[in-house]
Amino acid sequence: MGTACTDWEQRLKRGESIIPDPLFVRPADRALEVFKSLRIPDMAGKPTFGEVSPQWVFDFVRAVFGGYDEQTGEQLIKSYFLCLSKKNSKSILASGVMLTMLLLNWRENEEHLIISPTKEIAGNSFGPASAMVRADEELSEILQVRDHIKTIEHRANGNTLKVVAADTDTVSGKRAGHIFIDELWVFGTRHNADSMLMEATGGLVARPEGWVIYATTQSDEPPAGVFRDKLEYFRQVRDGKIEDEESLPVIYEFPEAMIKDKSYLDPKNFGLTNPNLGYSVSQKWLETNLKQRQSGDEGPLIQFLAKHLNIEIGIDMRAGRWSGCDFWQQCATDMTLDTLIERSEVCVVGIDGGGLDDLLGLAVVGRDRDTGHWLHWGHAWAHEIVMVRRMDIAPRLKGFAKDGDLTIVKNPGDDVRSVAQTVARVREAGLLPAKNAIGVDQSGIGDIVDGLVSPDGGVDFNQIVGISQGWKLNAAIKTTERKLAGKEMLHCGAPLMAWSVGNAVQQPRGNAVMITKAFAGSAKIDPLMATFDAVSLMALNPAANNKRPTFFTL
Repeated sequence: MGTACTDWEQRLKRGESIIPDPLFVRPADRALEVFKSLRIPDMAGKPTFGEVSPQWVFDFVRAVFGGYDEQTGEQLIKSYFLCLSKKNSKSILASGVMLTMLLLNWRENEEHLIISPTKEIAGNSFGPASAMVRADEELSEILQVRDHIKTIEHRANGNTLKVVAADTDTVSGKRAGHIFIDELWVFGTRHNADSMLMEATGGLVARPEGWVIYATTQSDEPPAGVFRDKLEYFRQVRDGKIEDEESLPVIYEFPEAMIKDKSYLDPKNFGLTNPNLGYSVSQKWLETNLKQRQSGDEGPLIQFLAKHLNIEIGIDMRAGRWSGCDFWQQCATDMTLDTLIERSEVCVVGIDGGGLDDLLGLAVVGRDRDTGHWLHWGHAWAHEIVMVRRMDIAPRLKGFAKDGDLTIVKNPGDDVRSVAQTVARVREAGLLPAKNAIGVDQSGIGDIVDGLVSPDGGVDFNQIVGISQGWKLNAAIKTTERKLAGKEMLHCGAPLMAWSVGNAVQQPRGNAVMITKAFAGSAKIDPLMATFDAVSLMALNPAANNKRPTFFTL
């Protein structure tokens, strides 16, 4: 048994299913029969799912219920991940699947949950579910709708289907056997989403027949938190990089090649991420709205691409972005600080940071002894108070810490000491020039300088220089852009750096440009500003401390 779908790209292009056949046909067919009989009340004539649904819906229902082994009473596939464009009947599918489970479940007094991130989204699932019951006289005799607590109860065995809004209700202590988690991308912005979902799904441990379905569209910001983690994990399962026979990914997204050449903008390709095209999704509506947004500001276009074409938003899609952002990803390579030190003939360092609710960013830029190309490595430090004061970005910061690109410290001063120790590694390798070796933002320079000249850093005071900020960084900004565009500046590809670069907004100042944050407070750019500080020094063409040839920098 395997749940990978390594040929998913070809299948989507050919219009074929990316959902595997059920493991057990009998429970799959029985559940599909019940599901097809449910009525969709908000459609003219109240047709059944069986009368108006596309084939992929039936395939998904069979895959979910067909993972159950009736002989052993165990659900062999325990988690499903469904990612597709908006308006493809995801919420009403949740209602139908969970009502089917409520009708077929053999346990008594079992709770089934639909967990939504907000009260409004919860209504999108409970409304159709309750209306499905009321639209069928026979179903109304079996099930009782309790609108005030968003619950549907099975009159005979006490089983319940409850819709929970995570922003108003608590999910702690729940012991649900079957769970549908809607709009996972919104949970990715919540600082406590991971622990909350873990608590909500904890009951599955004692339910061998249980399962959880994660359903979502793409986020209109780069994926973060629990959403990023789940998306990356299920992609690897789909691609066969991780073998997990208990997890089934169903991801309707464009192949990477189609993202790069922007063929996703061709209307003939809209169906790849809209399996309901021709049903609940209109080809003409998609074409018209895309044209309207292409002629306006980038913001609405980006949101359209994320929601209606399921495009993962990258750093090069933000409106008003820094020009160098368009070339950043192409210069990513596999590089650590150790490999940078090994390859470089000379290195300079840039440091930028603010208060306790900010990041302390560090960038090391080296000059390759063989090619003369610039090499970049970045890291950042954050005081744990940031997780409280900036809860909107806490999931991202935790993810960067997990990646190893961000260090979270408990005590003020620990970050500066760690920075000094990192700089000491470069100094001990004999790569710092005698002058203009370390560039520091002139504001708040005191503590950093003290840390660098301490025994931990061992830096000569004369090697430190204050770097003017604002429009005076124009030369460094332009130099960085040119180096990236020409692939003459390679970097470590850290998600932290990509996020920092994506947060940067370019503003004209006379004949110069300056870089600011996209959003005050939450859009951190300190690691990028540290990079500009380092570039300012590398552009001075520092001499190497050895006899290897140096490379002139324009």
